[in-house]
Amino acid sequence: MTKLSVNVNKIATLRNARGGNIPNVLKVTLDCESFGAEGITVHPRPDERHIRYADVYELRPAVSTEFNIEGYPSEKFLDLVLKVKPDQVTLVPDAHDVITSNAGWDTRSNLDFLSKIIDRCKGANIRTSIFVEPDLEMVEYAAKTGTDRIELYTEPYAVQYEQDREAAVAPFVKAAEHARSLGLGVNAGHDLNLENLRFLHESIPFLSEVSIGHCLICDALYLGLKETIRQYKECLK
Repeated sequence: MTKLSVNVNKIATLRNARGGNIPNVLKVTLDCESFGAEGITVHPRPDERHIRYADVYELRPAVSTEFNIEGYPSEKFLDLVLKVKPDQVTLVPDAHDVITSNAGWDTRSNLDFLSKIIDRCKGANIRTSIFVEPDLEMVEYAAKTGTDRIELYTEPYAVQYEQDREAAVAPFVKAAEHARSLGLGVNAGHDLNLENLRFLHESIPFLSEVSIGHCLICDALYLGLKETIRQYKECLK
């Protein structure tokens, strides 16, 4: 079964735009779980422009499903992860000022760096995942780090989906199958939505997890959060 992990960063973005605590990130997180989400994802950035480090500490004891923290593995980020001990940490190569994740790791060039990070996280019994593009060499070097999983960066799939969905998904299928042959679990995320998620899942039915935030929260403005989560889960059946 492919789990749906809801990224609640956009809830924090809305809260921060006005100040105060509306919407309440903790309440929305618990609502997501009660509506059927099998996981919660947060991505604290250095400037804390959406999820704050304090949010992560508050959410950790409250989340009863799978808790995934993603981000660039700076010392500050790693300190948070090792203190909070989420179920999973997803390492992304974001620059400090990037608006949203826009590339996967060059796992070959960063093999030593990532291997050391993976060792530290696995030493704390935290499952690890590395954010990569659907490049077979990058998948192979990800495996060499000792990571448990990769997360496929799916924006290119989402962009090409409307023009030619078969061509769009093909490199992701190859990368996922190659990862599985190397003993890696496969997650996916970025720009997945109600239009393109089902086909991705049908093409890669062994996905362990999809992490979805922006599009899911946008859909919730029209459909409501409960119905939106239901429809995303339907795409994963």
